[in-house]
Amino acid sequence: MAVILLIVLIHELGHFTMAKWFDWRIGTIMLWVFGGVMKTDEHGTRPIAEEALVTIAGPLQHVWIYAGIFALSYSGLLPTSLIDLMLYYNTAILLFNLLPLWPLDGGKLLFLLLALVLPYKRAYHIVILFSMVLAVVFLLVQLILPSFTLSTFLIALFLFMENQSEWKQRHYVFMRFLLKRYEKKTKIMKHKPLYVSSDSSLMRVFSGFSQEKRHTIYVTDKHGGHTVIEEQECLQAYFKHKKYHQNVGGIIEKGA
Repeated sequence: MAVILLIVLIHELGHFTMAKWFDWRIGTIMLWVFGGVMKTDEHGTRPIAEEALVTIAGPLQHVWIYAGIFALSYSGLLPTSLIDLMLYYNTAILLFNLLPLWPLDGGKLLFLLLALVLPYKRAYHIVILFSMVLAVVFLLVQLILPSFTLSTFLIALFLFMENQSEWKQRHYVFMRFLLKRYEKKTKIMKHKPLYVSSDSSLMRVFSGFSQEKRHTIYVTDKHGGHTVIEEQECLQAYFKHKKYHQNVGGIIEKGA
């Protein structure tokens, strides 16, 4: 047990150190026998490359752990049985964390890859739903296979419940993403135009927003005319003027 917790602690310290390097706000770090979770509200509000580095920093620590284990093996200070156990747990924890399930490192990397090509909201929803489905598959496989283990079943159940909770909070997560854009606290690197009709709600427009991209919105009215507005106009209408149910055409009319 001590070996597992030590490996998990080193793994999470990798995330923590890299996050602090980028001046992230860290809530709590929770440790379990099968892994840990660093709670932070920075996901989705930082550059994708920065988030990727924080995510990868955890699995990278296993390289140094392998080096330490092999050094101890050659030194003869520890029995072979303990060395083998350390190698097994280090490999198991590394591979487990690389599974493409949220909130594991593999799931976060999958989200970041999707966020490169998809709007933030869609990428986030895909990852959470995919993670829930995969967790259910693991649960069913555990129930069907004769080699049933309670620990694996409980881990799969935990991952399902974690993603179910994440799904319930999806609106809050998306609003945090939008609020950071409104406050101009997110890094914008590229430009991506959005094309919507004048009767589209603000939330429908926001659903097309992508991480690290600034959006110029081309609005088509019922007569086929076109008007151009910037994303900040929509964000101000929503957060500053509290036009929660306003469509984008109404924003244009008021601004005319």
